[in-house]
Amino acid sequence: MAWIAIDAGTSVIKAVAFSDTGVELALARESTVVLHPKPGYSEQDMSSVWAAVMSTLKRVLANLRESVSTIAITAQGDGCWLIDNKDQPAGNAILWNDGRASALVLSWRQRRLIETVFPISGSVPYPGLLSGILQWLEQNQPERLGTAQYALSCNGWIYRQLTGRAIADLSDASNPFGDVRAGEYSSTLLAEYGLQRYSRLLPQVARGDALIAGLLPDVARALDLKINTRVVMAPYDIVATAYGVGVSEPGQACIILGTTICAETIVSNLNLAGTIAGTTVALDRGLHLRAMPTLTGCETLDWAKRLLGLSEMHELEALASHADRVSSGLVFLPYLSPAGERAPFLEPNAHGSLHGMALSHRREEIARSFYEGLSFGIRECLLVAASDVREIRVCGGGARSDFWCQMISDVTGLEVQRPTHNELGARGAFLFGKVAVGELDSLAAASDRFPLELKKFMPDEKAHQVYSKAYEHFLQVREHARQLWERSQ
Repeated sequence: MAWIAIDAGTSVIKAVAFSDTGVELALARESTVVLHPKPGYSEQDMSSVWAAVMSTLKRVLANLRESVSTIAITAQGDGCWLIDNKDQPAGNAILWNDGRASALVLSWRQRRLIETVFPISGSVPYPGLLSGILQWLEQNQPERLGTAQYALSCNGWIYRQLTGRAIADLSDASNPFGDVRAGEYSSTLLAEYGLQRYSRLLPQVARGDALIAGLLPDVARALDLKINTRVVMAPYDIVATAYGVGVSEPGQACIILGTTICAETIVSNLNLAGTIAGTTVALDRGLHLRAMPTLTGCETLDWAKRLLGLSEMHELEALASHADRVSSGLVFLPYLSPAGERAPFLEPNAHGSLHGMALSHRREEIARSFYEGLSFGIRECLLVAASDVREIRVCGGGARSDFWCQMISDVTGLEVQRPTHNELGARGAFLFGKVAVGELDSLAAASDRFPLELKKFMPDEKAHQVYSKAYEHFLQVREHARQLWERSQ
């Protein structure tokens, strides 16, 4: 029997059908609209997202000859998807990349609240988290909270529509109110944020069999599926993507080279005593995912392409490939987001810059410095996240570049592996579902049962030595720049 995995991203909803042996049978996509009613706002119409989920499900089912045993879902994380006491959306969803709570986050930083909450949650608060959104709503739209029944995630909203149940899995429950070691909501964190009264909005944290429910009769009839077809809530997208690329055990790392870069690794011994940065997600078996989502990634390369008068990304790569390593002394600090940087360090006033310019530098060296600056950032993210990373798997649009994959291997000194499969978030939801319903013992067993074809990039030792020295110089340049950032506050 077939499985269907839903991957509800911010801009695209995907439904992917897999055979019971892991072969992709059908795929449907539908774009969704992100609304920006005011500067810094990022919202979605919840009913439109649900309609897109149903549309993709119907289209993928139309191309299936097999009956469906299970639907597994993953989705964008964080944000706030409020439903009222009539089970209807209480306004638009406020997304993970919404900035309306920025002033609140800045006030938390100024009174050192971040240092208080990080040892419990393992995560640095930012505006698109429920903590800031609830405070903002209380101050600006209290009527929405007065009628609200649940504050769900995107995954929780879709699961509610499919099954009628309101739950959160460990990943969605981790941030911002989760005690990641206990795998439960923390009353201490709710009190620190002054939001104890809204604990009623938090859905129950579910594990194991509690993540599985039957499809509602009305939805089953609309899809022409059996009533009570199994529905599995998988972790949200960054975790599902890690599982999809085969990262499920300590020492493995996944790097998503997307609009932003997310470097994430599985850890068995959680240590939150070091740098306050990134996000920690509770997983099963006492494991955790330490994720370092930067604020800029491939968006930087798009900007560089335009800056250098190029029309295609392969032109930027070709230009960079004709320069020597470390670009003749150029150091690029890749902090181009107006919001500064959040990982592998928190600094809202961080700015990008290019150091070491001389009349002898050409466009080739400048182009290469952009790739190198991003790659040094990846190395730092991995070092902050964990000390025992032994292999890297890459995905996302930037991973299509052999040139960049080899550079990441040389900079980190680690083997880099690139899966040839495309729908990795959906694949991760499928694999998680197989484990959740008891068909496989573990995600490691799932990866072995359904292996990926991988292209491998091995580090060049000479290049790694050169880049290791350049990385130290990169850090020194940034520390000097940080003094200027602080003065600009």
